[in-house]
Amino acid sequence: MPNKPYTPPKVWQWNQESGGKFANINRPIAGATHEKALPEGKHPFQLYSLATPNGVKVTILLEELLEAGFKEAEYDAWLVNIMEGEQFSSGFVEVNPNSKIPALLDTTTTPPTRLFESGSILLYLAEKFGKFIPAAPAQRTECMNWLFWQMGSAPILGGGFGHFYAYAPEKFEYPIDRYTMEIKRQLDVLDKQLANNRFIAGNEYTIADMAIWPWYGALVKNEVYEAAEFIEAHTYKNVLRWTDEIAARPAVKRGRMVNRAWGEPHEQLHERHDTSDFELRTEDKLENK
Repeated sequence: MPNKPYTPPKVWQWNQESGGKFANINRPIAGATHEKALPEGKHPFQLYSLATPNGVKVTILLEELLEAGFKEAEYDAWLVNIMEGEQFSSGFVEVNPNSKIPALLDTTTTPPTRLFESGSILLYLAEKFGKFIPAAPAQRTECMNWLFWQMGSAPILGGGFGHFYAYAPEKFEYPIDRYTMEIKRQLDVLDKQLANNRFIAGNEYTIADMAIWPWYGALVKNEVYEAAEFIEAHTYKNVLRWTDEIAARPAVKRGRMVNRAWGEPHEQLHERHDTSDFELRTEDKLENK
């Protein structure tokens, strides 16, 4: 139970000194904090993002489309430093009024089509190129089931478990127990589904896998929150098998590097404007110039 009993006031007041890793960028109002236009490159798609699990979903799909031969899926990826509040620039807010990454512009339409919310972006791109989404109604519906499962479940993992287990300024038993129970239930849902299916929505690799893998694959591999031992990740054997198979895909390896600004320098590609950037412009290469 929490150490400090709390009685909510009749009217909530924002405490700007509330602490926590993201306290300096969290606020209860929307809109831009400063004027700044977004950069724009030459490719059909302009991505403004960061390699968090939500951002990685989109770069994986774009790289998978390019790998599949869709040259029209070429993109420029621009780094948005959310810890510095860059998502609150006037240009970013114009693309995504919710000020969350990822945000995407499809410049092949007139006017350009703005896209925000990772699930919406995945669905838009999959439908535009007719790839990584099943054509048959039953299989397509199953893919949508799991895509929307992820959209509803991941906030429990990130905003719930991740916050209270890893980021909150104080550790409290009740919220950690509550969210741990729920994410273990979610992992059990995935593990049972993957016991009889190669991929999440069946035997076809789809945007459902691309949506779920960056969150739950990273969790069981101890790449987020350092909680693998705490949640007994080794017991979800089907999730681990699926996680490893997805991680081995060349497009996934590239996609997770894009807009990455932490970790090993050779795994960081802050901006991506050409396929050659993976060989020539990772941080280790730039540091040695």
